[in-house]
Amino acid sequence: MHNIILTGSNGFIGKAFAKRIGSDNLYQVEQSHAFDFLNQYDKWDTVDYILHQGAISSTTETDVNKIHKYNVEFSIALFEKAIEHSIPVKYASSASVYGKIHSDFGYLKKTINPLNFYALSKATVDYWVLDNMDRFEQVQGFRYFNVYGEGEEHKGDQASPISKFTKQARETKIIKIFEDSEYAFRDFVCVDDVVDVVLDNTAGSGIYDVGTGNPISFLEIAELIAKKEGAEIEVIPFPKHLEGKYQEYTCADTSWYQHDYSSVSEYIGMS
Repeated sequence: MHNIILTGSNGFIGKAFAKRIGSDNLYQVEQSHAFDFLNQYDKWDTVDYILHQGAISSTTETDVNKIHKYNVEFSIALFEKAIEHSIPVKYASSASVYGKIHSDFGYLKKTINPLNFYALSKATVDYWVLDNMDRFEQVQGFRYFNVYGEGEEHKGDQASPISKFTKQARETKIIKIFEDSEYAFRDFVCVDDVVDVVLDNTAGSGIYDVGTGNPISFLEIAELIAKKEGAEIEVIPFPKHLEGKYQEYTCADTSWYQHDYSSVSEYIGMS
């Protein structure tokens, strides 16, 4: 019996959920069959909950229609099915919806300010959920911060700096970082922690941050990996195509749920 619907099961984060839950309990939905699934699936009344992790996740994707179709239209259609059949939903949002986070007098001001089409699609779905929250049996959206971990190697340019820097160090003994990387801080969260928080939390309906609350700079990550792998660091110019579309600082609000997060240095093996 498949009592959990998992979308995006072939993706980096989806695979981590599938590994934790076990395939016997999952009905796995991939992007290529997403809309066919909505039209053909007829066992909604047996579903315990929906774990919606599928999306066009590239932050540099420029095909707006493609992003809107899968990230917005499919998500809302899936959620309407969940509402119709009283099925709880846990879905992936993204910290990219915040855009640039500014600090005024020591207080972090988080506003919804998407810097790319992917982030805009996630914000659109979040707004729809907030407007329709009372129609759900239960719904939890999770704004994942910078997720890293085993299984992300295939993501190429969309992989975390931890994965990319490690690959560079092992292949060339040179880690290339953008200029001013000492000022670029991100909240990096291990995919195993993401799975634990999403599946184990006891919070009610809402949209929540999932990150450690402890940002680390790109430079510090590069230095940790360089030290472990015996590599050197090379500073390169910041790409023109990323100007104005780059989050310089991210930090999750962890007050809603307490979890013992692993650190980047622990993952790398430098602590």
